[in-house]
Amino acid sequence: MTADRSIVPYANTPGGSRPPAALQVIGAGLAGSEAAWQAAQRGVQVTLCEMRPLRMTPAHQTGLMAELVCSNSLGSSQPDRAMGLLKNELRRLGSLIIACADAAALPAGGALAVDREVFSRAVTEAVEGHPRITVRREEVREVPQGLPVVVASGPLTSSALAASIRELAGREYMHFFDAMAPIVTSESIDMGAAFRAGRYEREGAGGDYINCPLDREQYYAFVEALNAAEKIRLREFEQDDQGQRYFEACLPIEVLAARDPDALAFGPMRPVGLRDPRTGQRPFAVVQLRQDNVAGTLYNMVGFQTSIRWDDQSRVLRMIPGLEHVEFVRFGQMHRNTFIDSPALLRPTLQWFERDDLFFAGQLTGMEGYVGSAAGGLLAGINAARLVHRSSPVVLPATTMTGALVHYITHAERSGFQPMKANFGLLPDMEPAVRDRRKRWAAYSERALADLESMLESTKPEAG
Repeated sequence: MTADRSIVPYANTPGGSRPPAALQVIGAGLAGSEAAWQAAQRGVQVTLCEMRPLRMTPAHQTGLMAELVCSNSLGSSQPDRAMGLLKNELRRLGSLIIACADAAALPAGGALAVDREVFSRAVTEAVEGHPRITVRREEVREVPQGLPVVVASGPLTSSALAASIRELAGREYMHFFDAMAPIVTSESIDMGAAFRAGRYEREGAGGDYINCPLDREQYYAFVEALNAAEKIRLREFEQDDQGQRYFEACLPIEVLAARDPDALAFGPMRPVGLRDPRTGQRPFAVVQLRQDNVAGTLYNMVGFQTSIRWDDQSRVLRMIPGLEHVEFVRFGQMHRNTFIDSPALLRPTLQWFERDDLFFAGQLTGMEGYVGSAAGGLLAGINAARLVHRSSPVVLPATTMTGALVHYITHAERSGFQPMKANFGLLPDMEPAVRDRRKRWAAYSERALADLESMLESTKPEAG
């Protein structure tokens, strides 16, 4: 029989002529948990190191694996949307993260939103219960030598490990800021002022979101209050050379409001596709709240990440109709997100540019978002296992969303490199071109899944 070249999971059978080889995975977030699972499923003995809860980050609250610290949404589930395609690819590749997310899903219209605790506990139980994974609750302070390693320590990598990676790279890190949206109790929302509806009331989305409508006067008063609110002063170690840097796809609401008074009305507070059932009219602006747990007792304010001081948050956010007496269970917070210079440091296999047995995965590489992070972990775990088994690493087709994301972070222009979420702009053009946007998205998705299937077929173990 020839050497196994498959990227599909090995059977969980004991024995074999060779003892399991060792792999160390650093970080038990979405990427690290996925990487450890994928390698273990392929017969590799994995040690997974996680510093929480012994040492916490500024954003995490538990020691659970794959804890979601920002939104509870994993993006669109529609098959002709970029995030929907990415999730379908990961399902075909046997992703643990997506399987646990599907099991913890909440009503969210055309999106995949999850109960945070149910989801993270499912991932934790699966990983801790795997016979080939040993979990160590300890901080790894430097990049290990002498064995295959997947570094998936995330955007909140500890300062010691960050220094080790920086020394290894010989280059300075880049970093940006991310902020978490507030969460409120559903019973404290005034439904006399708010209403339930999904945009355009399509795809069964009706009623999944709570909407707080604002008229023109209320909106501009809210913007004025945002601009006047006291913001948290960034600590020196959280600043770049210019003093501050945000990720443009996840700007705090006060940053948007300061740029232009109308920015929120065309951003997270846009009322497109919504009509107040009491008036039949579209509001001037709207704040949407999305269910955050299975019981439906918690809702998060969609797109309302903020770094305003908590006392001012309490005052300003209660200016929103329906939230005048709301109970906050979590205020918005800001934390530093760090990522490496992937175009200079990583290969399309997610291997380090000058070390075959070192892999990086997740948001640390610039693959932004929950699902993108899991996708990087999946590929790193697969290729680390293939390295252990002395098989060649795989490069996913650039026509797939997973492959396109990896291609972007490893081929982007370094001067303007920024983290990237899944989007159809990363994919090669269709031949022949498809002019209609929706038809083009559907064609992209169909091609991606077909190319992924062809790859899986071509890399199956040969019979013999």
